[in-house]
Amino acid sequence: CSRLRNIQSILTQSSKSQPDGILCILGIDSRYNEGCRELANYLLFGLYNQSNNDFERSGFPEEVLDDIIILIKPDSVHLYCNPVNYNHLLPYVAYWRNLHFHCLTENEYEDEEAAEEFKISSFVDMVRDCSRIGIPYSCQGHLQIFDMFIVEKWPIVQAFALEGIGGDGFFTMKYELMDVSVDLWKTYSKMDPVSLEDLLFEDLMIFEHQWTNFFANFDTEIPFILELSESQAGEPFRSYFSHGMISSHITDNSPSRQPFALFGCHSTKENLNSGNFNFPSEGHLVRNTGLGGSTAKHMVVQCVSPKGPLACSRTYFFGTTHVPFLGNDNEMHKQAEQVTLLSQIYTAVVEAVLAGIECYAKTSTESKAKEVAEQMLMSVLDTLHLTQLKTALRSKIAFQIQAVNNHGRITPLDNEDSLSLIKTASMMVFDIPDLLTGRGGCLGSVVFSESFLTSQIQVKEKDGSINSETSHIILTAAIPRYASWLVEDSDVKLSEKAQHILKEDKSFLGTLLTGGDGAYIYSSNPQAVPAEGKLYFFSDGILFSDPHHGSISISKNHMSSISLYDGDSTSIVAALFIDVKSSLLAHLPIEFHTRDNFLMIALFPKTKIYKAFYSQVFSSWQNQTNSGLSLRVVQEEFLSVEQKRLHSSVQKLFNALSFPSGERCRELKISAALPELERFVQHFTVSSVSHEPVMRAHLPILLQQSEIIPDSKAESDKVVITIITGLPGCRCSDLCSFLVTFNKEYGRWIVYRQTMDSPECFSAAHFQRYLSSVLEAQQNHSVRQSTYTKKNKRLLVVLQG
Repeated sequence: CSRLRNIQSILTQSSKSQPDGILCILGIDSRYNEGCRELANYLLFGLYNQSNNDFERSGFPEEVLDDIIILIKPDSVHLYCNPVNYNHLLPYVAYWRNLHFHCLTENEYEDEEAAEEFKISSFVDMVRDCSRIGIPYSCQGHLQIFDMFIVEKWPIVQAFALEGIGGDGFFTMKYELMDVSVDLWKTYSKMDPVSLEDLLFEDLMIFEHQWTNFFANFDTEIPFILELSESQAGEPFRSYFSHGMISSHITDNSPSRQPFALFGCHSTKENLNSGNFNFPSEGHLVRNTGLGGSTAKHMVVQCVSPKGPLACSRTYFFGTTHVPFLGNDNEMHKQAEQVTLLSQIYTAVVEAVLAGIECYAKTSTESKAKEVAEQMLMSVLDTLHLTQLKTALRSKIAFQIQAVNNHGRITPLDNEDSLSLIKTASMMVFDIPDLLTGRGGCLGSVVFSESFLTSQIQVKEKDGSINSETSHIILTAAIPRYASWLVEDSDVKLSEKAQHILKEDKSFLGTLLTGGDGAYIYSSNPQAVPAEGKLYFFSDGILFSDPHHGSISISKNHMSSISLYDGDSTSIVAALFIDVKSSLLAHLPIEFHTRDNFLMIALFPKTKIYKAFYSQVFSSWQNQTNSGLSLRVVQEEFLSVEQKRLHSSVQKLFNALSFPSGERCRELKISAALPELERFVQHFTVSSVSHEPVMRAHLPILLQQSEIIPDSKAESDKVVITIITGLPGCRCSDLCSFLVTFNKEYGRWIVYRQTMDSPECFSAAHFQRYLSSVLEAQQNHSVRQSTYTKKNKRLLVVLQG
């Protein structure tokens, strides 16, 4: 119904040139007009898409299934169809208000001549009360010059002029026709729960696949990574974008909506804004784009959906931000200073963009979001002890939010149509100066952006004031926010040195107990995605390794506690929660740094590492006393909120990976990647229905967040309504009097009657106020009256007509 109301809102705009109705004719009767087909697919949720297999399985010819005419009026809809496609249409149109069907029975439809005459007469009846009729002449991306004489040549429109059964004259002479294509396109671009579902299961899946292809370029040996060019790295994004643009008919080529992949010092503001993505450099390689022609320390990348609203950018690193613990804290190896500095700035940028998105979701004001984002950036730089950089970077920050419609076109934020569009929030810190060597060089730029969707519900408070309840979801959150690759010899050697303890009988981590693939390490930092790799358990610590981070060694001397939660079930992911000391931070990648200093190691049921942990580690760690730190098993109620959130996330991932591939598997993967999605969709569903305020007391119920209501309160909040209705003269009043008299011993009845014997006299607004007063009286009465003595109150509504 909400999509129909969106179309009807075009007819109720305050303009003298607005049409009285919008006419949609499918099939041969409109010469297969694509604009009409697009409108029908919007209203009927893709029923007439070419990929719809239901129609093919029906066995009926296309001209029979396409045989529909829809006339949309401000407060009603006329629908002509035939008995064959009626059953296909009914599930989609049954909830339309004031729907008038024009349809023959199966027996009547067998007479082809009578069926054609009925269609023509139905068409004439539909448009009889109109003077101006809107035509969805063009489909999106294929704007055609409106020609009413082409419409006059449509078969059903030509038939309008037939004598006897027609409308007594030419259609275009009797009615003023106008093209409403552009208004319809604006409506189609508004996000609703159905289009959001399509985006998640189609566009987002394709978008994420491009990132998978991008990462595949770097899944190779170190010498080959060093020889990768910007052209090779960005090829998946470039092909995806350029091939999509060929068929998109989008003319907007602004730099902010184009893909890029730039390495090291080549990622300057000038190169980021050049827009020359079609002519990438083959000469800029990982090994020669750092300061003075050295190895690049980072790269900036952006992927853009060519025919949709999705876009996001990331900064990834060549090198590590940690030094593996090798048994002696005093033996500190020199960190890669440039990588550490750039990753710290990037950390601040990520926090800033997320804060800006949250602010915009609440205020819908870009200037406030920009202010909050920049404040957050400076605050995080202070926290990371980079105060000296603030002055140098203050003039090099660019933050913006763009609204983009479903076809990738940028829409001004101050346009009312932008409220229900997907937005992209981005921040760039460009041309970062080299303050480490003092040579005055440029390290390049750092970028980060996310696509997000907001939802807003107007809420009426008890005092009559109106406030907004908001929610938002970051659609591209599943794209890794942080990634790195080991390319420098020094990083590789340190990682290999940590691995040597696997060959030793006893090391700084004690004795090797067991190890294997398939473990995940989690952090509550929003930058960090779960890292999958090899995990080795020792008597006095653990060693984790993966291609992106190298080796991460955690001694029990760096732990303050270890607890295990497994839900006492072999279908629940076993989670080791490790509270670490601040002395470990130098030995952890920067994205694993958190305020609460804890990590989670996840072991999936039925895996070798899961079985090995319980058979060879569990007892040893639980009974260990020499280190003063033993494993503690905890129940769910003793987990913190953050621990529950992380475990829920990994459990969803396990459920998704355990499920056979298919739509349900994809659904579970999306739920695992976007844990807030279910809550947001419920909020978005409510906000999409109407912009009218809802009562504060009703909001939890609408959002399905209401707590269990006590039985006594539930009874006082409930009034049973019985409706008696019939044609004038049916003696409804007599039946009403009988029911009141007959049931007076069992409860108290209140009667609501129409003021006059006419259906036009029924006032929905008056009835709503009356119901509210009855319910309020019931609640007040139940407070004063004993549960044993009160009688249930019932309402009898008598309507005629």
